[in-house]
Amino acid sequence: MDKPTITKLQKTFEDYAQEADGIEFWFARDLQKLLGYDKWENFLNAMEKAKIACKNSGHDVDDHFPDVRKMVEIGSGAKREIEDIMLTRYACYLTAQNGDPRKDEIAFAQSYFA
Repeated sequence: MDKPTITKLQKTFEDYAQEADGIEFWFARDLQKLLGYDKWENFLNAMEKAKIACKNSGHDVDDHFPDVRKMVEIGSGAKREIEDIMLTRYACYLTAQNGDPRKDEIAFAQSYFA
């Protein structure tokens, strides 16, 4: 991966970072796009594996992968509520570790979240 791509990805990952109560997190639906996944269902598979890894390492899954609901705008300007997941840095790392290794974004994320 070339330096301009790495610089762009790093800025993009930092732009999507959020903070609540002093804890850095990313929304899963944002991370899905950052990691190069087109389909939510495929991304959920990587997150399910990450949740298993989280549990097996002795961490509370709900602390790192809490389910949330948020409002999003739909095409007509109206809003609707969708399911999402708040991911801690550790959850993002585990998700990247369990993602599709053929994706450049996954390779970058594995280092970024480590």
